Amino acid sequence: AAPRCYINKRLLNVTVLKGEPAELSCTVSKDDVTGTWFKDGLKLTSMDGVIFEKDGLVHKLIINKTEDIHAGKYRFQGGDIKTEASIFVKDPPQVDEVLLKNLTSVPTVAKAGQPVKIKIPFEGRLPVRATWLKDRMELADDTRIRIDKTDAFTMLSIASSERKDCGDYKVRLKNDSGVLEINLKLVVVDKPQPPVGPIKIVESSANDITIQWKPPKDNGGKAVQSYIIERQQVGKNDWVTLGETPRSCTTFTTNKVEQDMSYYFRVRAVSAEGTSDALESEEVKAVGKASPSAPDPPEIVSASKDTITISWKAPRKTGSSRIVGYMVQKRKKGTIIWLPVNNGPIADKKLKVTNLKKGLQYEFRVAAVNAAGVGDPSEPSQPAFARDSMKSPGQVQDLKVSNSDSTSVTLTWKRPEAKDGSDVKGYEVEMRSSNNLNWTKCNARPIEVTSYTVKGLQAKETYFLRVRALNDSGLGEAVELEACVGAAPPVVSPRLLIDDTVKSFLVIRAGNTIRVTIPFEASPDPVVTWLKDGLPLSKRATITTKDGITQLQVRAAEFTDSGTYTVELQNGLGKKETFSFQVQVTDTPQSPGPIRLNENVPNAVTVTWEPSASEKWESNLYYTVLKRESQKGLWHVVGDLIYTNKFTFTKVIPGRDYYFRVVAKNDLGASSPSETVQPWRIQKPKAEFQVKPQKYRGVNHNQPPRFLVPLKPHVVITGSECHMSCAVGGHPPPKITWYKDNRDLSNDPTYFSTNDFGVCSLVILSVSKLDEGEYMVEATNESGRAFNKAFLTIKGNS
Repeated sequence: AAPRCYINKRLLNVTVLKGEPAELSCTVSKDDVTGTWFKDGLKLTSMDGVIFEKDGLVHKLIINKTEDIHAGKYRFQGGDIKTEASIFVKDPPQVDEVLLKNLTSVPTVAKAGQPVKIKIPFEGRLPVRATWLKDRMELADDTRIRIDKTDAFTMLSIASSERKDCGDYKVRLKNDSGVLEINLKLVVVDKPQPPVGPIKIVESSANDITIQWKPPKDNGGKAVQSYIIERQQVGKNDWVTLGETPRSCTTFTTNKVEQDMSYYFRVRAVSAEGTSDALESEEVKAVGKASPSAPDPPEIVSASKDTITISWKAPRKTGSSRIVGYMVQKRKKGTIIWLPVNNGPIADKKLKVTNLKKGLQYEFRVAAVNAAGVGDPSEPSQPAFARDSMKSPGQVQDLKVSNSDSTSVTLTWKRPEAKDGSDVKGYEVEMRSSNNLNWTKCNARPIEVTSYTVKGLQAKETYFLRVRALNDSGLGEAVELEACVGAAPPVVSPRLLIDDTVKSFLVIRAGNTIRVTIPFEASPDPVVTWLKDGLPLSKRATITTKDGITQLQVRAAEFTDSGTYTVELQNGLGKKETFSFQVQVTDTPQSPGPIRLNENVPNAVTVTWEPSASEKWESNLYYTVLKRESQKGLWHVVGDLIYTNKFTFTKVIPGRDYYFRVVAKNDLGASSPSETVQPWRIQKPKAEFQVKPQKYRGVNHNQPPRFLVPLKPHVVITGSECHMSCAVGGHPPPKITWYKDNRDLSNDPTYFSTNDFGVCSLVILSVSKLDEGEYMVEATNESGRAFNKAFLTIKGNS
């Protein structure tokens, strides 16, 4: 006898995105097996988009572009072998890639007062739930804002936009196949707010008035370009434009005033979006000041152990009369109390201040005096020590090159000898190239340490470098050396060293630190750029790049830190390399809301609950439903991985008590449960009457089954309930059995059948494409058998 054929490799279940290719394959032990393919119990001879292949021992069913109609249970059968598997078609929400790129990379800009409409068409298996969030809070309709949602698009409408509408928005599209989140930015521009007051009168005299103000708190989204200054004479109605200042200047001086007249001033900010409302001053009077103005700060001429000589210049404005002299004051540096130096005005503009304490630092100021009195004092002089003049510091010791590469040279040295350098305050480094005679200063401020790295040098060049010590008396004598810069190392294109330690998806608990370290190699050092969702990082993010490692760190992660992060390397030749990864900031979910129970279908209970508050920011949230049959019994899971807020439990036994519990879950764990308090019970049916048929001796009342009302074909929309009914007669009452594509449905919990005095119904709570097919009801009793068939067609609700 020929050896029996058997299966080497069985069919395996396949989950595929709609539109993508799918393939089922099995391997048998004999080459002469032809075999037949079945879908949902029906033989497949031809089907749109489906190809059957046989390659030796391998049999394949290939779908080039998967559609909803291709979902179902497939069977390959040949001779005495059989293998089954299912194709599950996922159709998550999707948005056109070009539109998605435009929405996420380019902010939506609107002028204040104008309407805003952001429409996002989408595709995906219905129903699709659309949620709009701003700053992590879900948006709801109000007098200005409206959220529209159809089966094909969702739209945010703002009747009259305001500056407060600016910000980051998130659109979350969710169905039973997945979640799509879209981050977008809205910018509303407006004219600037008025400049910040009050207007300060910096100076007022008989001939001119100087005013000062602060920039607006809000520039309306566009940079302030200039300020317009106007003046109104008290008692008159007209405002006169005095002039305009650039945005960097917030003071203005006008000489268009008359002595002893009073004025109001006002200032407006101007941007590309328009002119702000005005900031207006209090009343200002143009009066000449009698006393002199302040001189410039005094200069230090010389110093000794107990004296300091200062000099100064006359003030620009002498006041109402000539200057008769000057008053001088002194204070120790670091104190706030000024002490008089002279008792009466001195005519000279130079003074030797005596009786000072050796080694202390002093500051001086001067005020001019005329017939009207003492004028405003000058600003303080530079601080000066009361001590004998010092000599310049000596030369630094042991100057040498401690390190160098193709672009830099590091110098080290020692302090001047003690007798020459006890008062050294710092060092100055200068450089020049071999073909340049001019020295260039390398450091803006004195260097306090005895080493310095000169950067930005050319490879293979010779440079001359010199170092000088400095103290209060000035610079010391320079020490010079010659240094040759080495050749540049070979160019290494930027490359990110991504290995198993660098994850492409991170889940971070809210409040913890996001820390990602990425090694790289490149020569010369590349420019390292980090982005989040294509935009620069927030100020809370810290980037550290050193020795071939770049690290991102965000302390106390918030939900808004979720997104796509990208690190980019680029060298001077334009070569670039990037790496992107996802960060999901989440937390253990909050509990679901209250539970409601309803008996929508006989002998089944529909559990609904208010969503967990965590749904607003958690895209991977799902629910688990548990039940127990006594107040202290064990909890059993009856539904898991539920992405909606509804679940139907079908195996309810009348007369029993049921308690239900719902838990929200994500990648970090489970919430506290929400539970029913009162038990759920379906009462046992009571027989209210009983008909006793009359018995006639010798007459047979048995009748074979017959269909009084036949099954009808049904066309049902995805997600809705389906009721298929017929009426059956016969005696004794026939036994009813339902079939789908010749498969007995008696033990399938997805379907519920009832038989009320011959009216037979089959109920499907939430139909999907998998429920499409031929249904048959069979009625049998001891006198015979009858059956009736009808086809159920499922349509999407678009």
